[in-house]
Amino acid sequence: MGKKVKWSWTAAFAGAVSATAVTTLLSARPKDPIFKLISIDFTSFKLNLPVLDTELLLTVHVTNPNFTSINYSAATMSIIYDGSVLGSAQVAADSQPARSCKLLRLPARLDGLQMAHHAAKFLGDVAAREMVLDAEVNIEGAARVLWWDHRCKIHVDSHVTVDPLFLDVVDQENKSHVFLA
Repeated sequence: MGKKVKWSWTAAFAGAVSATAVTTLLSARPKDPIFKLISIDFTSFKLNLPVLDTELLLTVHVTNPNFTSINYSAATMSIIYDGSVLGSAQVAADSQPARSCKLLRLPARLDGLQMAHHAAKFLGDVAAREMVLDAEVNIEGAARVLWWDHRCKIHVDSHVTVDPLFLDVVDQENKSHVFLA
């Protein structure tokens, strides 16, 4: 009928190793971290005549879904309202283990003078109890794979709707992208 095929344990082992290597490579490709704004808290008001500057504490939940830990440098996040930079938040240098979650507490400062330029829109947002803020940050870091550090850059864009009276987060959309260097 046909040719008889001789079974080879060596060939079967090589096939299993190849399949495992391909699966590992596909699952080890870098995944984008996940960011979610949990809360906004007032920490202080500073009178900077003729306006009032505001200091906040942003609590952000960060998930690293990758197989490697990430070390990152300090960065400044821009907070944007109605197309203008309203303030900034400081991201401290830190690291995050592989496949882990972490809460970051970011001190932020909003410029009262910039807010005064958008007073009419801000008062309308307070009346509607819905204020839309955008934020963006570029974080540079390194992902450790075995003995090598691979440089990377993480870019995060956030679109957040908050209740300006109680500072509740109503809705948010966060997009992050990892770029390997």
